[in-house]
Amino acid sequence: MTLPLAEGLTLGVQTIHRRTEPSAERWTPSLEDGRDVVELVDRLGFDSIWVGDHLAFSIPLLDPVVQLSQAAVFSSRLKIGTAVFLQPLRHPGPTAKQIATLDLLSNGRFIFGLGVGGEFESDFSVAGVPIAERGSRLSESIEVMRKLWSGQRVSHSGRHFQFEDILMEPSPVRHGGPPIWLGGRSDAALRRAAQMADGWMSYVVTPDMYRESLDKIQVEYDRSGRAIEQFVSAHLLFTRLDKDYETALNVAVKSLSVRYNMDFRRAAERYCALGTAEQIAQTLQTFYKAGVRYVILDLVGPYEERLDHLTAFADEVLPLIGEMIP
Repeated sequence: MTLPLAEGLTLGVQTIHRRTEPSAERWTPSLEDGRDVVELVDRLGFDSIWVGDHLAFSIPLLDPVVQLSQAAVFSSRLKIGTAVFLQPLRHPGPTAKQIATLDLLSNGRFIFGLGVGGEFESDFSVAGVPIAERGSRLSESIEVMRKLWSGQRVSHSGRHFQFEDILMEPSPVRHGGPPIWLGGRSDAALRRAAQMADGWMSYVVTPDMYRESLDKIQVEYDRSGRAIEQFVSAHLLFTRLDKDYETALNVAVKSLSVRYNMDFRRAAERYCALGTAEQIAQTLQTFYKAGVRYVILDLVGPYEERLDHLTAFADEVLPLIGEMIP
């Protein structure tokens, strides 16, 4: 059975409260800053707003569920999502309660992007979770949370989690819980997405790599015997709009090298959408041809420029995408 992918290309934005460099002094994010970003993303016509997740990271980063609860108040239209939530760091019981609450308070606008993590050992160290268990913990957590979101009394006996005769209420807006999009690039992650998820969300891949991965998901989807109404093929894309490619590249390298505590130049050259509006639109078109139907834009650059960057992207790139992609 062919994966039921959407037509057209939908765009969301990953942002809200997130520094793009270490804070020289104590960073105190303001309610007004968060509101300004969410309202601008809404006004510019994007479909959704997203946040990432780390417990201990190289830049200041706030809790994703708390941020999205705030975003749901500032916009009654935007979908809200995690890209991605590192569930292996947490017990699925409390997470199920948090996510059900967020889904209810946002009137069913939440998309649950999940991933295994692992690039940053500090996340697992502070959580007291063995990093080698991250894959099995994620798979079992999804099973547990969907049980708890069923509105029925449920029990579970697994490798990591056990409980008997539990009823968790209220359940999320949608029966069985919010849509789950799984991240990851490994074969294990692709199998998990095909077998358990409503969508797949990649990052730091080329269009050719994306197409190859989507083909693997198709094979596993056929093998699983699943039949779902729609499977979302998503991609988180680091993007920098500027006067030319070299300027955009240099800004992206500086920002992402600090964020990930590594030299990001080779990765930026290979995986980012950089340059003028025309160059970025062409990159998005190439990803669309590779099978991407939902792009989450991570607009990189100085924190103070993010509102102007968002506006420029909407003004300069969105019209070109409308012409190039049906």
